[in-house]
Amino acid sequence: MLTLHVKSDLQFEGVFVSGNLSKSQFSLVLNRFDGFLCFQLTASASTVLLMLLLVSDLFGDPLLTRHLVDIDSKPARMGCVVSTPKDSGGNRRRPGSIGEVSVYVPGLRIPKPVDFAQSLGDYLSKNIVERLSAHRTRIVVMAGQEGPTITRTKRKSITQHGGSTLADLLQALEDYLPVLLGLVKDGNHLQYKIQFAWVNQEDEKEETTMSNAWYEVLSVLQLMATLLLSQANLLLLPRSSTDGHQLKVSEENRRASVDIFLKAAGYLDCAVRHVLPQLPAELRRNLPVDLAEGVLRALCLQALGQGVDIQLGMAIDSTKATLAVKRRLACEMVKCWQQAQDNIMNLPLANGWGEKHCLFVKWKYVEAKAAAYYYHGLILDEGNTEKSHGMAVAALQAADEYFKESKKLCEAFNGALPLSRNPPLWGTMKYLSEKIPKDTSSKVRINRDLYSYERIVKTAPTLPDFSLALKPDEYQLPPVDSSWRTENIKGGQTDPHNLKGDK
Repeated sequence: MLTLHVKSDLQFEGVFVSGNLSKSQFSLVLNRFDGFLCFQLTASASTVLLMLLLVSDLFGDPLLTRHLVDIDSKPARMGCVVSTPKDSGGNRRRPGSIGEVSVYVPGLRIPKPVDFAQSLGDYLSKNIVERLSAHRTRIVVMAGQEGPTITRTKRKSITQHGGSTLADLLQALEDYLPVLLGLVKDGNHLQYKIQFAWVNQEDEKEETTMSNAWYEVLSVLQLMATLLLSQANLLLLPRSSTDGHQLKVSEENRRASVDIFLKAAGYLDCAVRHVLPQLPAELRRNLPVDLAEGVLRALCLQALGQGVDIQLGMAIDSTKATLAVKRRLACEMVKCWQQAQDNIMNLPLANGWGEKHCLFVKWKYVEAKAAAYYYHGLILDEGNTEKSHGMAVAALQAADEYFKESKKLCEAFNGALPLSRNPPLWGTMKYLSEKIPKDTSSKVRINRDLYSYERIVKTAPTLPDFSLALKPDEYQLPPVDSSWRTENIKGGQTDPHNLKGDK
């Protein structure tokens, strides 16, 4: 397989060429995306030069071969699962810095080229093969070009044809999914015919290849959720207000981000509940840690936790929200981050992005506890007994200690590669960074004046337990693309357990 990304101004939708050249079988898929011709070429090494000449002649551009900007040549590999160690090459490109982070966004998993014609040409019509190739090639080119930079917090990311890079890539994935699902409909035996390869980010293995289309579906959903988290991060970076003096996040952006968090959580929840169970147990064990059930569940809970954080910030700004409402939101936030930490604490997330992921969850969990103990302490202080006042002091002291610990964890997170930095404080933590130290000091002094030091409670009271009000969006996999309705699959609906080499 040879993939060529060629810079060109030629205009066309998609071309598929196959035949016999110099006694060598070949297939060639060309697609246009964002100013690039993407060639997916299957041919022997001796045929490559002749194929380039054919392409030049096809488009009347004798200089076409001078504009190669990326070449990726790798032989096809046999077997159900192939993992490439981290020291095997340069496929995994990581930025040294990702800028400001309000929302943790794992590094994008990047798909590697796939030759659908070679794997499916004997089973499917030319139309379906071309549609699969065209959709996936667009994603390969876009993710390959933008993936290494898309997680950086660019305030404005615009493609040369207009529009957001994030939105364009997300749309490409949404367009691909209904066509892809035809490969797994009703136990279609073709789901085992293609080796799908993706470059990992949080796993030690640089890339993982699996001969199962459900692995591709899982990878697509995870990437869709990741893109939404990146979108939310951009929305939640403070910008200059209309008066030009104060950096803030608009209420419109905050409300939009909650919707995005719930949508991302919906993708991840669907992946865990409806896609992972489709994979055999052995394949699930061999999934990269990026796609491990614990990591997917953690990302889902993180999205919910950050959604609750936004709600708490809006409650703080509201004159109508009571202390009880704020405490409940803070306690729900604690539950989200605690469950997220429980899901990843025993996973081998120690490789670059993985270490940063763990630190982010730990930081946000401790930060949430600071908020919850603060509001719990204020409510306890409204009591009329010596005991309630003593418990209030203990809760506020706990809030102060957790707040100090969260600042240390924040520094550790930003110092882990890839480097990051905090945006200017806003929302929940801007308010609490001022109120926690001040109110804790005040309440401790007042209560110590009223009661003897020995009567002050030393242990923080238990936080109240609330069920989570925020739920992931109900996302369902889309129906199979209509182009599959008239497809007559050659070879029949084979029982996957009877396929050799696919167990």
